[in-house]
Amino acid sequence: KRAKGQVLFDKVCEHLNLLEKDYFGLLFYENSDQKNWLDSSKEIKRQIRSLPWIFTFNVKFYPPDPSQLTEDITRYFLCLQLRQDIASGRLPCSFVTHALLGSYTLQAELGDHDPEEHRSDYISEFQFAPNQTPEMEEKVAELHKTHRGLTPAQADSQFLENAKRLSMYGVDLHHAKDSEGVDIMLGVCANGLLIYKDRLRINRFAWPKILKISYKRSNFYIKVRPAELEQFESTIGFKLPNHRAAKRLWKVCVEHHTFFR
Repeated sequence: KRAKGQVLFDKVCEHLNLLEKDYFGLLFYENSDQKNWLDSSKEIKRQIRSLPWIFTFNVKFYPPDPSQLTEDITRYFLCLQLRQDIASGRLPCSFVTHALLGSYTLQAELGDHDPEEHRSDYISEFQFAPNQTPEMEEKVAELHKTHRGLTPAQADSQFLENAKRLSMYGVDLHHAKDSEGVDIMLGVCANGLLIYKDRLRINRFAWPKILKISYKRSNFYIKVRPAELEQFESTIGFKLPNHRAAKRLWKVCVEHHTFFR
């Protein structure tokens, strides 16, 4: 009961036969939408307090180029995470992309399309999109036929090649307000901090441009390098729902910066 997060995480990776474990982490939920990463350097019981000890294994850092991962199994777990992100609507896609990614999932899971075995309803047990239509399932089946001969590992690689181009790939979103009190979302990703309003990206700050990240009470601040013609760096502030949300965002930023820079 005095174990640190790292001990549990190592056990999980060992069980999964996973060597490239830096991309993953364990999550626990404070409530239905408030997720926290288990800190590997701290005792588990200090972080969980009175919550049940229930964790999910997740991708924490989405590699910008998944083809650089060395092991098929790492790519497979990344695919599983993305399938979940897409089916839950967390990672938005167009109809065409839903169908294409779905068809690679079928090839990976079922192998070549077999007219004998794969009758009309073989698709409905798979969830490709938050609101899956018969029209989409038809398109998925049609595309599945074109992937004949791809191994599961090749199908996964094709899936990732297409998924990594999605605009919200690997973006961790946090609710906030800007200095005028307007509702926005702050997205943390491999390249930096992104700002969204009504699901549209309105600004981005690449990591090299950000000099300092801090938080105080429920405020979150970034200090930005001066632009070409300016003399002084500027500090931009955002308001988060509460102190813990500000600290959580700060931590996610620091960890992403450390990992990708």
